[in-house]
Amino acid sequence: MTLLKDFYTTIDTNEIAENRFVVTLALNAAHPIFRGHFPNNPVTPGVCMMQIIKESTEKILQQPLQLIKLSNVKFMAIINPEKNPKLFLELSISNEEDQVKVKNVTKFDQTVALKFFGEYKKVKI
Repeated sequence: MTLLKDFYTTIDTNEIAENRFVVTLALNAAHPIFRGHFPNNPVTPGVCMMQIIKESTEKILQQPLQLIKLSNVKFMAIINPEKNPKLFLELSISNEEDQVKVKNVTKFDQTVALKFFGEYKKVKI
């Protein structure tokens, strides 16, 4: 389930190596969140990017997850959905018995916008 309805669309998910994926997505610059963050200068909220990483990982693993630990998050460039709506999430996923570790690099064009390392616990349904 997507937390923010119509915030983004997943275009493609490719496994490029064992447990390594590239997710291509498009942000919806018309989404209401950008009217408040920020008017006339939209910026994708960092917490939304972290949610996209979680949701993308859940789709790949077909497993609900809950974030339990962030050990490294670096926002390196502003993601303006009007200028750079297409994003590429490079995900390295370590799927263990009860938890999942995810290393992510998010880019637009050749610009690194976000680096992320987080741990999730698997949620039993």
